[in-house]
Amino acid sequence: MSFDLVLFGGTGDLAWRKLMPALFQAFRHGSLPAPGRIIGIARDDLSDEQYRALIRGRFDNVELAKRPSAEEFDRFAALLSFLRMDLSKPADYERLRQKLQERQADTVVMYLATAPGLFTTACEQLAAAGLNTPQTRLVLEKPLGHDLASNRAINEAVRRGFGEKQIFRIDHYLGKPSVQNLFALRFGNALFEPLWRRENIANIQITIAEDLGVEKRGAFYDSTGALRDMVQNHALQLLCALAMEPPINAHADAIRDEKLKVLRSLKPWTVQSLGQHAIRGQYTAGRVAGEAVRGYREEPGVAPDSQTETFVALRAEIANWRWAGVPFYIRTGKRLAARDAHIVVNFQPAPHAIYDVPMGAANKLVINLQPRDGLELHLMSQGQENRQAARTSTSVLTPVHLNLDFTQRFGAERVGAYERLLLDVIDGRLNLFVRSDEQEEAWRWVEPLLDYWRHDRNGLRPYAAGTWGPSASSAMIARDGFCWSEEC
Repeated sequence: MSFDLVLFGGTGDLAWRKLMPALFQAFRHGSLPAPGRIIGIARDDLSDEQYRALIRGRFDNVELAKRPSAEEFDRFAALLSFLRMDLSKPADYERLRQKLQERQADTVVMYLATAPGLFTTACEQLAAAGLNTPQTRLVLEKPLGHDLASNRAINEAVRRGFGEKQIFRIDHYLGKPSVQNLFALRFGNALFEPLWRRENIANIQITIAEDLGVEKRGAFYDSTGALRDMVQNHALQLLCALAMEPPINAHADAIRDEKLKVLRSLKPWTVQSLGQHAIRGQYTAGRVAGEAVRGYREEPGVAPDSQTETFVALRAEIANWRWAGVPFYIRTGKRLAARDAHIVVNFQPAPHAIYDVPMGAANKLVINLQPRDGLELHLMSQGQENRQAARTSTSVLTPVHLNLDFTQRFGAERVGAYERLLLDVIDGRLNLFVRSDEQEEAWRWVEPLLDYWRHDRNGLRPYAAGTWGPSASSAMIARDGFCWSEEC
């Protein structure tokens, strides 16, 4: 199956950091369909050879294992070409149409790795130039809007030129092998699903922690914040994967229908819950990995009096039969103590204690997302008893855990998130992409938080870089009698 992948923003940060390395890995693994062509689009005045040289130089900055040899890059570079375009000029879209007609590929992927403000213009111009054929697939990067109204406006504009089954709204977290294994864990095994409900689960915690600051994205991040950047998309998609009912099959709409039900079942915010169950913070100067780092307001591009949150902790509930009364805790932030994304499913304690159990010990399932990728099942076991314990009639149990490291188990067979998603776009598989009604429902749930924080000048809590966020986050979960995983 021949394909053309048109990469708008072809010289941008996302293109060289994520997309080109992912496409190269697919090429190296032999999974990129042939014949194929990758057309970089930008306003730069570059020839094909200059574009290839630019991408070659950028590969020096990717992980060593993902860098091509000179011979590998020469073969990959044969797929690359460049077209200078101004996305506001109709004549440039006509030039693109002519380039695509040179060989009439079976599939044409239009990947908009541009500023979201250009989505509407690009889609309108693509449709006007007749580039929205049935063979065309459109990929939209986040963020799609900054609130519910802007998200709807973008979706409506895109739908005027493209059908819903042509639109691939990408959330790279859904392409992570560990997230795909979350679906397999629940729906491909009979072990956990009978336990996956309120009678057996005490709480579920989702943590997406970064030790980096805003780097060179200060101006962008200061107008976005952690809630828009991480919660509205990544964290809520993880919540849906954890809480959804089993779909009737593995088809895209069956899966997305069940995720939508979860989003619609999230308890709406009230004045009381906004004050108690939504914590926002902003990092100040501190130390990360032994090195002194500056605070958020000292970062380039950030306003000196910025009220933008770099940390969010939320307590959510799902008002349905399976999950009624089970708290879901979401936590994400920058400049935290470690780069660590994981999910902890804490099970209820045994209903009748016949053993002595160490304080705080409990059965739990830990789903590691990054930097590790795997599962840990924490259990209680009969350990070596000391003499004092042996004199009593009650045995003392010891915490143990089973550890399945997917990287060790599968090694080089693991496929990266963007590689998986790009191959799915080319093949037309929508399972790991987000439907417009999912996005709108997620925005509907977070928008009261945005409105509340906009007028709340006292709720932004400082935390030192290199810690796990403001103490109010720990107090929020402690009110329910629980604690974050690193505190228990």
